[in-house]
Amino acid sequence: MRIFTRYNVKLLLPQFLRKKLIRKKGVWNFSDAFLVLDILSAKIYEFYIYFLCTLWYTIKNTNKGCVLVKPKYNRILLKLSGEALAGNKQMGLSYDVITSFGKAIKKTVDAGVEVGIVVGGGNFWRGRSSGAMDRTRADHIGMLATAMNALAVADGLENCGLEVRVQTAISMPQVAEPYIRNRAMRHFEKGRVVIFGCGTGNPFFSTDTAAALRAAEIEADIFFKATMVDGVYDKDPHKFSDAVKYDELSFDEILSKGLKVMDSTAAAMCKDNDIPIYVFDLADPENIYRACMGESVGTKVTNRK
Repeated sequence: MRIFTRYNVKLLLPQFLRKKLIRKKGVWNFSDAFLVLDILSAKIYEFYIYFLCTLWYTIKNTNKGCVLVKPKYNRILLKLSGEALAGNKQMGLSYDVITSFGKAIKKTVDAGVEVGIVVGGGNFWRGRSSGAMDRTRADHIGMLATAMNALAVADGLENCGLEVRVQTAISMPQVAEPYIRNRAMRHFEKGRVVIFGCGTGNPFFSTDTAAALRAAEIEADIFFKATMVDGVYDKDPHKFSDAVKYDELSFDEILSKGLKVMDSTAAAMCKDNDIPIYVFDLADPENIYRACMGESVGTKVTNRK
């Protein structure tokens, strides 16, 4: 696109270009001048279009309008407890709550973060409190509860405009994909959210352990454990007003102090695979996005020395 005319060539070109490129035997060669200017004009035009596209994307996808914030993490594993999906009902599902989670996750995905989700099943069934029932059978019932939650969360995310795939550790091809690690990775590459149901597919393992396992398998940068408290405390903050919150902990401190972050199997797996854990409050679903952006909204557990 030619944006210069022969009348301003002398004014626009620097002195050394006038002498070396376009002056021949005292006569101005405008064809050479325009060749140089056409190249410069094309580059300027390309940069201008790139700038406009970037500005449009920034305004569309961020609240800050003129600043595009890069996420701190590229891929996360988010653990959602079953109780959180029930909301104030404590049992069953609250679709309003699921939708609020979906909006926060949609915002996170739009920022460029790849999201994998493991869901619990405590809003329907808790295997450890099943009385005299055989533990293996009780855990199998709990796995089916997580499958129901996974489908409900998938529906909520799809209604928010996300592409979602559900994978289960127990084969149920009529309702979900079987868990295949390579297929899950391909879904992430295509910008889809992957929800993992049925825990590890084995009894005696909690969904926290399943989340730690999936985080290691999909090479997540961090394990987000969304709970009903805003971090890790030295004692139960709901019972003790003098409870002290930790901003950062090591895995060794969790095990030595007996802090109830997650079961020891899950913590040990994260420690061995050097996967940091971030514990935060899900009462405000926007904390999912804030944590991905690097804001301090909870307690981080790492392998620090």
